[in-house]
Amino acid sequence: MSGLVSYHAGLSAEDQVARTYRGRGFPVIAHRWRGQGGEIDLIVRDGETFVFIEVKKSRSHARAAERLSARQIRRLYDAAGEFLASCPAGLNTLARFDVALIDGVGRVEIIENALCA
Repeated sequence: MSGLVSYHAGLSAEDQVARTYRGRGFPVIAHRWRGQGGEIDLIVRDGETFVFIEVKKSRSHARAAERLSARQIRRLYDAAGEFLASCPAGLNTLARFDVALIDGVGRVEIIENALCA
């Protein structure tokens, strides 16, 4: 896949996941939030909890899950820490990390709290 095609496919996948969360009543706080530590695909609110979401797309959910690397997880943690540091309660703010998988036909599978330490 060319860079431009991959970029637009990623945007489309993130938009689809954002619609899924909105449909569950979770307001979207940010798309592609970027800090010094890295980028977070989506940030939503689940009550008082910030949910940091990594979106992965491939021909199957299993393949999409395989595309999540340890390096990406570290960057996600770093960026989330930076985001939370700007909140009034700082790093004591409630948060979780979800992974949203999208397969080749557009089915979304959300794994809540997928990156719990």
